Amino acid sequence: MTSADPTGGKPGFLDGRVKHMLIDGEWVNALSGKTFDSRNPATGEWLATIAEGDAADIDRAVRAARRAFEGPWRAMKPDERQSILLRLADLVDAHFDELSLLDTLDMGAPIRHTRGSKRHMVGLLRYFASMAVTLHGQTVDTSLGGDLFACAIKEPVGVVGAIVPWNGPLMAAIWKTGPVLATGCTLVLKPAEDASLTPLRFGELLLEAGVPPGVVNIVPGYGATAGAALAAHMDVDKVSFTGSHVTGQQIVKASAGNLKRLSLELGGKSPNIVFADADIDRAAPAAAMAAFANAGQICSAGTRLFIQRPIFDAFVEAVAYTARSLKVGHGVDGETDIGPLVSKRQLDRVLGYLSAGEQEGAHALAGGRRLAGAGYDGGFFVPPTVFRNVNDDMRIAREEIFGPVVAAIPFDTVDEVVARANATPFGLGAGVWTRDVGRAHTLASRIRSGSVWVNCYNAMDPAMPFGGYKMSGYGRESGTQQLDDYLNVKGVWIRRD
Repeated sequence: MTSADPTGGKPGFLDGRVKHMLIDGEWVNALSGKTFDSRNPATGEWLATIAEGDAADIDRAVRAARRAFEGPWRAMKPDERQSILLRLADLVDAHFDELSLLDTLDMGAPIRHTRGSKRHMVGLLRYFASMAVTLHGQTVDTSLGGDLFACAIKEPVGVVGAIVPWNGPLMAAIWKTGPVLATGCTLVLKPAEDASLTPLRFGELLLEAGVPPGVVNIVPGYGATAGAALAAHMDVDKVSFTGSHVTGQQIVKASAGNLKRLSLELGGKSPNIVFADADIDRAAPAAAMAAFANAGQICSAGTRLFIQRPIFDAFVEAVAYTARSLKVGHGVDGETDIGPLVSKRQLDRVLGYLSAGEQEGAHALAGGRRLAGAGYDGGFFVPPTVFRNVNDDMRIAREEIFGPVVAAIPFDTVDEVVARANATPFGLGAGVWTRDVGRAHTLASRIRSGSVWVNCYNAMDPAMPFGGYKMSGYGRESGTQQLDDYLNVKGVWIRRD
């Protein structure tokens, strides 16, 4: 083990066998026999072959989930579900180095990033475990007289379909599975085809933790086949989706067949607003990482950087300096700050935006070109890119790029920057940098987004809800609000006499 490769090599999970799908507690092939390959986006190296599920596999997974929901799982007590979640948390804790390495190899995130999320990942599972025994309804003192008893009780919504993205495979799997186990629902999870390995390894830990057969089923495959079938399935009671707003719109349409409940955590074009009184030494590197972390493949990335005019030149140069100082390379290198983009498709998308920015008159102070040559052959590397000379109408300022690209834009007044920050169809996150507490409160109340971070960015906690306004979706991840999305509320009336 060296500083360049702190991982100690590949995990045993990558042993060359086909990785099967998990249905009804068994690891099975796709009914069609089809498979697809997983490759390291840093090198193009083959990692594993994975069973490719389609509509038929989704159907048998849903049927298994329905049997489990109507069977013994429905009768399992809250403290028993809590015990399973606590065992799962302990297993994820014990195997976290392996899980984080799988994330790094499969989708490229630096090992420093994936290993650094351990506290949050394990904490999420323990938080959901605590919620399993604290769910409750309420009694209601009605106006109809004392001979009627009324209460509102909460019940699990049923079979949940979860469709997750590739930019945080373990995080996504935990975020979707935790509330299912806490509330007594059952799950069919469709991982992203670009990053299925960690969810499948997580499935092994679920079985080891004692999750009964059929309670959690994992069917890898493509969005157009497996994902679409899950979204439209008439025996799925709820879909929880994280991904692009375009796919989210398709899921809304697909849900109409049985009016299934939806939680949608979609894209963003988040404003990060820096006032002249901000602590520049703190704000500049933080603003850089708000846009560049995970190679910019974060839905809440602060990609519209609004800088108050008196400090614009100095601040944008400080961000560019940080961008140029970040090490871009293979995720397994312990010194890497920015890894590759997840796929050739994503690389082409980001390069298209770099070209569009230049054509529309923006100027790249850092980055702006694909990295190639020694150390980058076979990988999908784009360096952190800082554009200035940007106006609000440019594509790089309006559209979600999902790459390490930030557009720096000057502003003058509070009212102006609030209006410009809100002039987007998205509303997932926002940042504000100022020493003025009153101004911080004003911006936090006026910006239309699901999260507002003041003098920080992308802070997360299991007890804090995360989600969007407008076309960034609806429903929440984390917090008590997430559990509410997995529960039905039933009114019960009983005449006493």
